[in-house]
Amino acid sequence: MQESDQPYMERALACARVARDAGEVPVGAVLVDTEGVVLAEAGNSPIATNDPTAHAELRALRAAAERCNNYRLPGTTLYVTLEPCPMCAGALVHARVARIVYGAADPRAGACGSVLNIAQCDALNHRIDVVGGVGAEQSAALLKGFFAERR
Repeated sequence: MQESDQPYMERALACARVARDAGEVPVGAVLVDTEGVVLAEAGNSPIATNDPTAHAELRALRAAAERCNNYRLPGTTLYVTLEPCPMCAGALVHARVARIVYGAADPRAGACGSVLNIAQCDALNHRIDVVGGVGAEQSAALLKGFFAERR
């Protein structure tokens, strides 16, 4: 972890809280360029949009790609409160994101080392540096609280 990671993870946590307040699974993502400029931020919204691909990571990727007018986002860092799933990790590889910083590990569907490691798969033509556990306690608490309320 770099000292500069924490403020961006705080922003991702804020996005996760917005998603939670909207009834979505509380996951938030922030995509930052090489200069530290936030290109996009988003929370989960598959329920509201009836879109199974509306994960926070993909929403942030889409917004950043549109803003940059390029589907490739080299040198960028994605901050996300939950370890990306296979769908999101695959999209991050295709977008050429340089680094993923996530909060809570996902022992059921994590694709950055927990269950699979798509982000660093030697068979693919791009690998992403991954740092886990930044803001893990806050991220896990949001998720646990959300699911406890729903049960």
